[in-house]
Amino acid sequence: MSRKFFSSVFAPILFAVALILSNASDSAGQTRASQSSGALRFEVKLARGLTVAAQTKGRLFVVLSRRREPEPRTTVGETGMDAPVVLARDLERLAPDAVGLLDASAAIFPLETLSQLPAGEYFVQALFDSNVDLKSVNAPGNLYSDVQSVRLDASRGATVRLELARRVLPEELPAETEYVKYVRLQSKLLSAFHKRPIYLRAGIILPRGHASDRGARYPLRIHIGGYGARFDGVERMMRAGSEFRRAWEATDAPRMILLHLDGDGPFGDPYQVNSDNNGPYGDAITQELIPHVEEKFRAVGEPYARVLDGGSTGGWVSLALQIFYPDFFGGAWSFCPDSPDFRAFQLIDIYADRNAYRNEHGFERPSARDRDGDTRFTIRHECQMENVKGLGDSWTMSGEQWGAWNAVYGERDAATGRPRPLWNPQTGEIDRAAVEHWKRYDLRLVLENNWPKLAPKLRGKLRIWMGDADSYFLNNGLYLLDDFLSKARPAYEGRITYGRREGHCWIPLKERELLDEMTAAIESARPQR
Repeated sequence: MSRKFFSSVFAPILFAVALILSNASDSAGQTRASQSSGALRFEVKLARGLTVAAQTKGRLFVVLSRRREPEPRTTVGETGMDAPVVLARDLERLAPDAVGLLDASAAIFPLETLSQLPAGEYFVQALFDSNVDLKSVNAPGNLYSDVQSVRLDASRGATVRLELARRVLPEELPAETEYVKYVRLQSKLLSAFHKRPIYLRAGIILPRGHASDRGARYPLRIHIGGYGARFDGVERMMRAGSEFRRAWEATDAPRMILLHLDGDGPFGDPYQVNSDNNGPYGDAITQELIPHVEEKFRAVGEPYARVLDGGSTGGWVSLALQIFYPDFFGGAWSFCPDSPDFRAFQLIDIYADRNAYRNEHGFERPSARDRDGDTRFTIRHECQMENVKGLGDSWTMSGEQWGAWNAVYGERDAATGRPRPLWNPQTGEIDRAAVEHWKRYDLRLVLENNWPKLAPKLRGKLRIWMGDADSYFLNNGLYLLDDFLSKARPAYEGRITYGRREGHCWIPLKERELLDEMTAAIESARPQR
C-alpha cells in the first residue's frame, strides 16, 4: 500500500436531481459565482465544441482547493482534514444540453456538509471521470474544466458555473532510451473476461551491454511498486544520479532485465492476481506478458531466472505471485507487504470483528499512525473519502486502497455487477457472508492449508522485511504469518526481518545489495547441465 496524502440504490434519484436542463451560455473556461438568496451550488456543463457520446456515464466532481497547484482535480483521493474539499455525484448520461448539479445533496469530503465550508478564496475545478479501464483521475478521455479562482461564502449562497472544456489525451507510451523500453500488449485473457480490449502495460530496464551482446540471455526481475505505481516508474528509477541507476550501470554490477508491472486497472490497482472483479490478471501476467517480454528482450525464460520484488502493495503482490505460481518464479524479495493474514487486515480481524470502523471497545479504528504512534486518520475517514470518489457513493468503486483490496479479494455482486462490499459503506458493519470469498487471498491461510504441497516448491524463496512500527499497522499481519512459518514443517528456509521502530516502507538493503542477493539466488538455483 502506498497512499497519497492522505448507495448505489439512490443513484437514479440523485441523477434526476443532478441533471437539469440549462440554457446558460458562458464562454469556454469562464466561471461565474453569482450571489443568490439560496444555498451554494455548482453547475457543470460541456463547453461548446467538446463532444461526447450522449450515453456516457461517470462520476462528476467539483474540487475546492486553497492552492492553484497542484491542479485541484489531481488531489481527488487525498485524506486529512486539510485535504481539498471534494463534491461528487454519479451521472447516468452526460449530454451537451444538460447540466450536472452539485449542491448540499452531493457526497462531500472531508466536510460533513457543504454549509461547513469556510468562507474565502478557492481554486475550483470540475472533473468528469468516465474511463472504465483505468481508475486514475488523469485517465485518457476524462474531462475537466480550467482552474478558476472564486470567493465562496456558504452562508450567503452562490451559483458557480464551470465548463468541461478539456479532455485528457489518448494514451501514448513515453519516449524510449537505450536502456528504458515500454510494452503495451492487448491481453486475450483479460479482454475475454471484460468483453472489451484490455491492455497490459509494462516498463522495461535493460542491462548494460544488452544492445551489443546479441547472444546473451538475462534473468528477469519482476518489480511491483507501491499502490497504484504506474509502469512508467522506470523513468524515475533511471533518472540521472539515482541510487538505482548507479547500481544498475556499474561495470561490475550483475546484469538482468527489469520488468515493472502496471498498478492501474478497472477498479484501481489490480494486485496482479486472478480475481472475480478484475479478471485473470495473474494468468495474464504469467501466460502473456512475461513470455512476451522474455522473447522480445532475450531473457533466460526459465523459473529459476525469474525473481520478484516490491514494497507495500508490491510487497504483497511479490509474495502472492510466488505463492500462487510457485513453479513459475524463483524467489520473492518482499518489503513491508500489505497484510498477509486477514486476522490483522490493518487493525481489522475480518473473521471476528463486527465493524470495520469501530473496534470492540467502541472507539474509531486508526488507519494510519505517525512515527510517534499518534493517529493520522481513521478507517472511517479514509473510507468516507473513498465513498465520495466511488460510483454509487461507495468505497468499493473508488479505485483507492480499500476499494482496490475489496475488488481483488471480494466476489462480484451478481445483482449489480460490481464488487460486493465487505462492509457497509456508511456504517462499517461487516457482511459475514462476504468473508468466505476473502479466504482465498489470505496468504497465511493459503500456506497453512496447502503446506505439504507448497513447502518443497517455496523452500528458500520467501524473504520479507517489515518495520515494527509500520505506519499502517502492517507489521501485525506479518507477525501472524511469521508465527506459522517459523513452526511450519518442513521448514520454509526463508527470512523475515523486522526493523526496530521503523515505519512504512522500511527497506534496509541498498540497490546493489538487492541485485547481488538476487543474482546469488539465481546462480544457486541454476540447473546443472
